[in-house]
Amino acid sequence: MTNKTFYNASELIDAENAQDPNSEIYQTKSYPKELLYSNRMYEKLMEFHPDASEAVQIASKAQHICRWKIARESYPMNRLGYLKWREYLKKFHSKTTAEILEKVGYTADFIARVTFLIEKKLLKKDGETQLLEDVICLVFMEFYLDPFVQKYDREKMKNIIHQTWTKMSKKGHQEALKIKYSDTNLELIKEAIGL
Repeated sequence: MTNKTFYNASELIDAENAQDPNSEIYQTKSYPKELLYSNRMYEKLMEFHPDASEAVQIASKAQHICRWKIARESYPMNRLGYLKWREYLKKFHSKTTAEILEKVGYTADFIARVTFLIEKKLLKKDGETQLLEDVICLVFMEFYLDPFVQKYDREKMKNIIHQTWTKMSKKGHQEALKIKYSDTNLELIKEAIGL
């Protein structure tokens, strides 16, 4: 499709995410939480893999589209509830994105590919699904690790980091180790991944 189609889709995804009532402060400025996440995902993708396809670019921006609309508390607050919530979110994000892509004129095949990626199908087997997962993990490690460290105990954090690490490719691992962490967090990461 044309650059205009991609631009229109991006604008609509941003407009949806800009409605997030939750905000996050970054470098003294306040942003709608999911808009900031979307921008981080896209920027990290282009930094990590500048030749990423248009489908992956859109999937990166729409990974959490309108996430605040499906509250975690709407599912049981246990492991099973968490997994059901995450599964529902994938469908919700892919459907919301598909509607936008249809509106701006993308083909059915392209839309199917983007929804496939957002639902993270064939992780470890599909190269683009793996690329998207690497970017999700890199964004988490760079921007969201520290808030988690402040929230959970050391053993829980080691488990979270270990699980994140196992989802990534070797290239993702190399990139993750280039991120500037605090000394404490770097020590925790090394402990969790056995370095």
